[in-house]
Amino acid sequence: MSEPSNNELIIQGLTTSGRAFRPSDWAERLSSVLSTFGEDHRMTYSPYVRPMTLDGVKCVVVDKQLQHEQPAAFSFLMSFARENDLKVLDPAQTDSQP
Repeated sequence: MSEPSNNELIIQGLTTSGRAFRPSDWAERLSSVLSTFGEDHRMTYSPYVRPMTLDGVKCVVVDKQLQHEQPAAFSFLMSFARENDLKVLDPAQTDSQP
């Protein structure tokens, strides 16, 4: 998996106070909300949302294009982050919180 780009947001599994978010598989669960099942009956993550571990921290990487393609899904992800006090980083900006 590639590193996040400037066209993506990172929802970190850390609260703004620095505590680890639980459960430990939260990133996979959240990413699976937008997943689909193919003809081979395997789950495939959306091209816009994927789980990733960065510097030992579970994260969900969100392509910014999702905001234009599926605004309700983007809003859901950002609301989840906000309601759970999770850090949201924008590699295009420093210390951002959308």
